Parts: sequence; C-alpha cells; structure tokens
Amino acid sequence: MGARFLRKASVWLKKHKITLLATSCVGLFGANLSYHVFPEQTFKLLHECWSDGRPAELSQSLCAVFQDVLQDTAVKSANYQAFAASGFHPVSAGIPWLPAGSLVGIPPNFDSTIEDKRGIVDHVVVIGGKEVDWESNEGVALKEALTFSLEAQKFALAREVVYLQNGSPLASAAVAPTCLAGTCLCGTVIKVVLGLYSGPRVLRSICNLIIAAAGLILYYISYDAMTYHLDCKADRNAATVSKDYAKGGVEFYDKILSRNRILRALMGKEGTKIYAPSGNIFPRHWFRIKYTPYTYRRDLIVNILKELQA
Repeated sequence: MGARFLRKASVWLKKHKITLLATSCVGLFGANLSYHVFPEQTFKLLHECWSDGRPAELSQSLCAVFQDVLQDTAVKSANYQAFAASGFHPVSAGIPWLPAGSLVGIPPNFDSTIEDKRGIVDHVVVIGGKEVDWESNEGVALKEALTFSLEAQKFALAREVVYLQNGSPLASAAVAPTCLAGTCLCGTVIKVVLGLYSGPRVLRSICNLIIAAAGLILYYISYDAMTYHLDCKADRNAATVSKDYAKGGVEFYDKILSRNRILRALMGKEGTKIYAPSGNIFPRHWFRIKYTPYTYRRDLIVNILKELQA
C-alpha cells in the first residue's frame, strides 16, 4: 500500500514538476514579501512602541525631521508614514508604489538631545535581566551612545527611506526562489549528463542530497551577499545627499559601535557571543556574514565624506 502510494506520488511529481517548481518559487517570493506588502498588519504590530497601554505617538519635532528627510531624498511623502518603534535605531518595511505604502519606525531615543535625554531615561531598559541604572558609569555611557545629533538622525532615517525606494525588499525576496529554481534546473542537467535517470535509484538519491546541500549553501552565500550589497547601497545613497548627511552617517555608526561595546560589557558572557570587541555583530554561523560589519559601513561613509569635502 505504502509502496504503491510512493510510486504514484513519484509519477505525479515527474509529470507536474515544472508546475510544482513554479508554484514553490512564487510561494517563496510571496512569503518573503508578505510583511512588505501588508506592513500595517504585520511589521508595525511587531515593532510598534507602546506607552501606558497604547501605541506611543511621535513628537511633532520628529515628524518634522522625517518630512525634511523625505524632501531631501526627493521621494513622494504620500508613500511613507512614520510611527514610534521600539528598539534603539530605525526600522522600515513596505514597497512605496503599492497601495499600503511604506512604514518607517523611529525609536524613542531619537527624541533625546544632548541637553534633554528624557526620550531615553523615561524608558525602562533591561539588559541581562537587570534594569539599566542611567546614573551608573555604564548607564551614562549607554545614554551618550543612544543620543544622536540631528544630522545623524536624518542620515539614519534617510537610509531606511532610500533602502525601500531602491526596491531592496524585492531584490532580497527574489534570492530564495532564484536559488531554488537554479538548484532544481542544475540538478536535472547534472543527472542527465551523468546518465543517472537510467541508473540505480540509490545513486540518484545520493546525487539529490549533494545537489540540495549545494543549493542550500548557495542560498546562504547569495542572501548574505545581497544583504551586504543592499546595505552598502543604502548607506552610500543616504550619505551622498549632502555633507551633513555624510557627517551624520559617520556619527551614527560610531555610536552604534560604541553602544554595542557597552552592551557587550553589560551582558557578560552572552555579550561576548553576540558582539565583537570592535562593536560588530558576530554571525550566527561560521560560514555566513549575516550582518554587514558596522566598521566597514562607517569606513565607507568616511571615504564618501572625504570625496564630498575634496
């Protein structure tokens, strides 16, 4: 009974393999884009900042800064909306030309200035199971690392805007279905060339396993390379808006590196597993980049600033 079912399934798969592959690729692409297509119902719910049992509202000053950024980057303001997000730096999702538009989340620490740090100290931050004492040496240092100048805030917001405007979510979402289709097609060609379709089933199974493993590694490498490219492209586009934006970009990444070094110290052993002494984030797996190094991104903007000042 079971053997007959497997034979029927095998015949059905061979008959409809092109349709099944196309459906799988479309499904993967759609799944990866889901929270960009419906950012209000998915992304915003995950990142929204709450205060006193209700969603926090952005201050008028931050709304004004966001509108200035949209004007400086020459995008249609109607396609972008800002909301108060949790965390320490901006987040974004959406596809600007779709009806839902795009959302950019602005964290509460962007409401803080050198003179007034209420946007930071008014929030409870727990690290390593302990609440941060803002008056301790580490708390004062962390408070400083979370306080950005107006130029740094504008760069950080511009970076999110141009990331979405460049169609980066589409490029990122296309990696998985492209690798899946490429792996399947290459696997078919290899088995035809080696004559495995007329050979023992065991050899075909071993070949399938090797091809699947190679396809998975190809996906990891391709996805990390795409992430690296899109991050650098967004940084470059935001930094070239003006010299002030480039200066803000250098400050932004300097303070992110400083913040990560402080978090590494506060989190103890767990912190040494996540953050490098430089402030970069360690990849989760040895063969993956996963995160574009912050030191490289800072150096990229330093070079852009030198070119703008030349």
